[in-house]
Amino acid sequence: MTHNRKQTGKPISRAVVKVGSNVLTTQSGLNIEAIDGISSQICNLLDQGIEIILVSSGAMASGMKKMGVARRPEAIPKRQAIAAVGQAGLIREWEKAFSRFDRRVAQILLTSDDLTSRKRYLNARNTMNTLLEWQVVPIINENDTIMVEEIKLGDNDNLAAMIALQLDADIFINLTDIDGLYDKDPRIHADARLIPQVATYSKSIEKYAGDIPGALGTGGMLSKIKAARKVTAAGIPMVIAKGYRSDILIRLAAGEAHGTFFVPRDQKLNRKKCWIGYTVKTSGTIKIDAGAAKALLANGKSLLPGGIVGVEGKFPIGAPVAVVNGSGELIGNGLVNYNADEIRSIMGLKSGQIKARLGQKTYDEVIHRDNLVITGEPENE
Repeated sequence: MTHNRKQTGKPISRAVVKVGSNVLTTQSGLNIEAIDGISSQICNLLDQGIEIILVSSGAMASGMKKMGVARRPEAIPKRQAIAAVGQAGLIREWEKAFSRFDRRVAQILLTSDDLTSRKRYLNARNTMNTLLEWQVVPIINENDTIMVEEIKLGDNDNLAAMIALQLDADIFINLTDIDGLYDKDPRIHADARLIPQVATYSKSIEKYAGDIPGALGTGGMLSKIKAARKVTAAGIPMVIAKGYRSDILIRLAAGEAHGTFFVPRDQKLNRKKCWIGYTVKTSGTIKIDAGAAKALLANGKSLLPGGIVGVEGKFPIGAPVAVVNGSGELIGNGLVNYNADEIRSIMGLKSGQIKARLGQKTYDEVIHRDNLVITGEPENE
C-alpha cells in the first residue's frame, strides 16, 4: 500500500480505519450498503497483505434507531442501555458483511482505563496483534455500555488515534460524511474550499474545524484535528476522506489523493513514548521556568529540579505528569522519578543538593528525557 504524498516515506503494511456514525447509519437504522462496501474494500486490502484495524462508530446511533429515540439521551444509564442495544446489531452486520469474503472479525470494546493502565494497554495490544496474526479483523468501539464520564475516551476519533499509536500503524484513515477539512463548514457555505494538506497546526486550522458534531456522533471536525495532531506528532500520517466515495480505501491504497492529508513528523516515536505522550492520563502538573522550557524544547534535555517552580497534585514515583511553562501552556508529559512532595522539597535546587534535602538521591533528573514526550511545542501561526 502506497500513498502519493511523499511524506509517508514507506509502503504501508498496517492501517487503522475509523468509520463515523454518519457514514454507517441512515434514518431507518444501520447503513447496510455502507457496511458491505467498506468490508469489501477492507477485504481487498487484506488480500494485498495489508493489516487493517477497524474502529467502528454507530452503536449509539443504531440503538437510537432501534428504540425509536430521536435524540441522544442525557442520562448516562439510558445512553449505556441504548449503546448495548445498538452494539449487538452493529457487530452482527459487520460479521455478516465480512463472512461473504470468508473473513472473521473480533469485537473489542475499550475504555480509557484499558489504555491508561500500562498493563492493560500492553494486554490489549498483545490481543490485537494476535488477532492480526490470525488474519482476524479487530473491530473496536468505545465501551459505552459501562463508561462513565471519568473513563470516557471522548469520541472514536480519539480512540482510533490511540489505537494507531498503540499498534504502531503506518497510517490512520478517518472516513466521515464530508470530503475532508474545509476552510469553513461546507454544509452551510457554498464557497467553502477543501484543504488538501495540513503540514503545520496553526490556530486557524482549529478555527476552520470548529466544533460542530454530527447529529448521531460525538466527534466533530475538531476532534478529528486533535486526533491528527496526536498521530502526526508520533510520525503517523492521517487522511480524512469521504466514506461514501466509491472504493475510497482502495483508491487511497493505490496512491490517489483524496480528502485532507495530515503530514507526519519525520521520526516516529517509540511505543512507550506514544503511550506517555498521547494515551496516559496525567496525575499532576509540574511548572517550569523559561530556561528549563528552552532546555526541553530546543535541546532535548531531561528535567532537572533547578528549573521547577511549582507542583500541583499528589502523585507517586513513576506517575505520569504534565509539564507546563510559566504561562501554564503544555510542554509535554513525563514519568517522574520522585513523588510530588519530594519534588516540592527539591524544586529550585541543583541535582547535587538533592541528597542533603531528601537524605538520599536516586536520580539526578526529576524526569529523564527517555520518559519525557514533548507534545505542546509552540504552534505555528
